[in-house]
Amino acid sequence: MFDQQFIVDAARRSGETKLDRRKLLTMAGIAGAGAATAMLATSAPAMAAPGDAPTGGPSDASVLNFALNLEYLEAEFYLRAVTGSGLSDDLTTGAGTRGEVTGGRAVPFKTAGVRRVAEEIAADEKAHVAFLRGQLGVAAVSRPAISLDASFTAAATAAGIIKPGQTFDPYANENNFLLAAFLFEDVGVTAYKGASPFIANKTYLEAAAGILAVEAYHAGAIRATLYAAGFAVPAVYTAADALSNARDSLDGSTDLDQGVGSTSKSNIVPADANSIAFSRSPGQVLNIVYLNPKSVTSGGFFPAGVNGELNLSAASA
Repeated sequence: MFDQQFIVDAARRSGETKLDRRKLLTMAGIAGAGAATAMLATSAPAMAAPGDAPTGGPSDASVLNFALNLEYLEAEFYLRAVTGSGLSDDLTTGAGTRGEVTGGRAVPFKTAGVRRVAEEIAADEKAHVAFLRGQLGVAAVSRPAISLDASFTAAATAAGIIKPGQTFDPYANENNFLLAAFLFEDVGVTAYKGASPFIANKTYLEAAAGILAVEAYHAGAIRATLYAAGFAVPAVYTAADALSNARDSLDGSTDLDQGVGSTSKSNIVPADANSIAFSRSPGQVLNIVYLNPKSVTSGGFFPAGVNGELNLSAASA
């Protein structure tokens, strides 16, 4: 089932966590734990090859678990919007502290098209959670504590969409829901693109690329729907620009984030001059979901932090 080349490839990956090494020894049992241990101790340094992940970089399991935390957040947000409830308990257990979800309820959709898009995305995000958990097996982290109420109010206040003391409810109406989804989807695309260079296993890399493509479809659908909504309510464009600027203020000094456009011009695809999507490092992604430009381990949508090795935001202030 697992040949010697598999063991060697696994051994030479840089930045492996303790859990990765334990999982490797378990999988290598058919070849003998002693032989696998010897390869880890003596062969790994000599097996470095061009194209491997940089020494000291995060392991594949760490990257996939980082992605799983984000998928938990998106799945809980969308599932509550379309069904009124979130993930089943069997999809939330794992390593680390399992947290509860605060906030979230069914959105009173008035437009059938918006509801159908939301339902499709919710199903996709749930499937992503199940897929990543299946790939990680016993290494999968549990769902961390997630805020879907106070965090959105904090984000909207920071963006200037609402005044201090007011509340932003992403589930109150379609436009609020679309703005909240816009906040998540663009981050998801840049997160997968930014994390892809760290993935050494080609099978995992292909899967991550597939998820990135789906997240990009989601982002495009939300941006297009939000843009269309702006023709009836122009304030939507201003709010989207404000959220975009808020994300930019959290993840560093670069000005890469983009709104959805104006009544005179659409901007469905946020790309550079070469029409290439930009990337965010895991630390920058955490700056946004923690709603903090400093180096911290919790806050915002993850009040107790994310589970796994990659849990520290970047010092981008």
